[in-house]
Amino acid sequence: MLAAERGAAANTLSAYRRDLEAAQAAIGPLAAASREALAGLGTVWAELAPSSLARKCSALRQFFGFLIDERLREDDPSPALPRPRARRPLPRLLSHDQIAALFTQAETEAGGDRPEAVRTLALLELLYGSGLRASELVTLPRDCAPRDAPFLMITGKGGQQRLVPVSARAKLALSRWLPLRPAGGRHMFPSTGAAGHLTRVRLFQLLRELALRAGIAPEKISPHVLRHAFATHLLEGGADLRVLQTLLGHADIATTEIYTHVDSARLVALVNARHPLAAKSGEPSAK
Repeated sequence: MLAAERGAAANTLSAYRRDLEAAQAAIGPLAAASREALAGLGTVWAELAPSSLARKCSALRQFFGFLIDERLREDDPSPALPRPRARRPLPRLLSHDQIAALFTQAETEAGGDRPEAVRTLALLELLYGSGLRASELVTLPRDCAPRDAPFLMITGKGGQQRLVPVSARAKLALSRWLPLRPAGGRHMFPSTGAAGHLTRVRLFQLLRELALRAGIAPEKISPHVLRHAFATHLLEGGADLRVLQTLLGHADIATTEIYTHVDSARLVALVNARHPLAAKSGEPSAK
């Protein structure tokens, strides 16, 4: 149902499977689980982070909803599940200086056209320049960039497609990478592994190794942190929140709104400059 009706991505399906199997290992067959058994999961999962507990409970609620829809069960025991009040964590942020240090290091290393270094530069340009998710980046097809348009065709979560801009810098990095790219395969960043493309784990490792060489604490860097930096710095530059939602591929703008906290100073200045009562304060309004 998740795959056919909701178009859930492979990673989402795997996560739901793990959560349901873990619950079944703790309390027995889920289809016949009682409210008391589900309530007991609060103790079993007591050490989990609130976000992890919320995800597991969501998987179980959807599972029992499916059973009821398919008339495999008449009652819904899921209200007995623990309900953590998980606050969405604020994204880890990189400063403009840290981003500059990463690019300086990557560009220096790629100066000699060593394939691994040029690949790392291209990966960095696409993560920070286009805001791609790690899974979207490593699975890019070789012909993802139309020759006559500065866009990438991205297949994101749930198989949803979107166009994202590719900067002149990223296009240059890709043009340097393609002649050095190993022959064969259909991915932009191929690998000899079973997946046929660079893995997310290896991408994570490459970025942390680059950060270490650039003098940045490796624990501050990940593909998702660079995606956060893309969104944060665009918002600081005046990007519209709806545009940002489209670029990031968020189904719900509430997910995008988490980035508004990083630019509170600009928002205050905007209100002071543009609000109709600003002129009454004695301060000249911005033109």
